[in-house]
Amino acid sequence: MMMNPTSQSLHYRLASLCLIGILSLGLSGCVGVVAGVGAAAVAAGTTEKGLGTSFNDGIIKTKISESYLQEHVNLYSNIKVDVNRGSVLLTGDVEEPENAVKAVQLAWQINGVIEVINEIDINNNASIKDRAKDLASEAQLRGKLITNPDISSLNFSIDVVNGVVYLSGIAGSEDEMNLVVGHAQELRFGTTVINYIRINDDERE
Repeated sequence: MMMNPTSQSLHYRLASLCLIGILSLGLSGCVGVVAGVGAAAVAAGTTEKGLGTSFNDGIIKTKISESYLQEHVNLYSNIKVDVNRGSVLLTGDVEEPENAVKAVQLAWQINGVIEVINEIDINNNASIKDRAKDLASEAQLRGKLITNPDISSLNFSIDVVNGVVYLSGIAGSEDEMNLVVGHAQELRFGTTVINYIRINDDERE
C-alpha cells in the first residue's frame, strides 16, 4: 500500500522524534516512559487548555496536595483538589470547619493560583441556626466585595465559622486588603475577623 508524501513525511518525523527520545535517555527500559509522556502531551495538546496550561495546573495540584500532606494526613485524604487554568476547586468532607478553612488558606499560598472555590462539606454538630447565620454572613460579605469597584472579588475566599470570619486570597495592594477587612468587620453576625490575605508580591511557593 503506497503512502502519499504527506503521510510519509509525518511518519518520518514521528519516527525521528521517538528515536531521539530513546537515544537521549540511553536506556531501552525507558521507552515506555517516553511513550507515556508523549501520549500525555498529545492529550493535553488536544484540550482547550493546551500543554503549557495543563502542565502548570498539574504542578499547582501537586504542590497543594503536598502542603495538605505536610499539614495533616486527613487534609490530604479527605479533600480532593482539581485545578483548571489556575482556578482551584476543593471538594470532600472534614469533621471540623477549621480544617476546611486551613485547606483554603494553604491553596492560596501556592504560586499560580488565581481562585479557590471551597465546596468542602462540614460534618459536625453545629446547629442549623448558627450555620444559617454563618452562610448569611458569607453571602452578605461576598455581595459587598462584588459591588465594590475597588475590589477584585474573585481573588478572595470567605469562610465564616461560628461567627468568626476567615479571609484569604491575594490582594493587589494593602489598600484593597484593608477594604476587604473593613467590609468583614461590618458584618452583623461576625464576631471576629481572621485575616490570611496576602499582598501580591509573587513570593509564594
